[in-house]
Amino acid sequence: MPSATSEDPEKEAGDPPNVPESEIKIDFVRSSGPGGQKVNKTSSKAQLRWNVGASPAFTEGQKTAIRLRAGNRLNNEDEIVFAEQSERSQFQNREAVVRRLQDLVAGALAPKEERKPTKIPKSEKRRRLEEKRQEGRKKQERKFPKGEW
Repeated sequence: MPSATSEDPEKEAGDPPNVPESEIKIDFVRSSGPGGQKVNKTSSKAQLRWNVGASPAFTEGQKTAIRLRAGNRLNNEDEIVFAEQSERSQFQNREAVVRRLQDLVAGALAPKEERKPTKIPKSEKRRRLEEKRQEGRKKQERKFPKGEW
């Protein structure tokens, strides 16, 4: 049974949900950078806005994780804002900015692997204790024996 948020039916059940395209707002504005004389006539920079709080596709816990991951990309209106102007075409900039949003959401919702603490090998413990004994002997040898004053 495919989920309601997934547009790709071949996705596995364990994949994190994607942001639905209908919730994403993309504006195109004038871009700086390459383009020559054409740069003053075309709006190729893509600005993406997605309101995290208004999205019905995610639970409150997921929204909190996304907000934490977004960091300074989250504005006061609870929107995640991305801009892309590296390419000369609107289409390529649009694809890049949507990919960046989907990557952020997938990274925020990916299960965190818990660190398994490593065990200190017995040989390392032995070596550390032997070094401590040697340091102790060295310091004992520096002291005068009682009665030699």
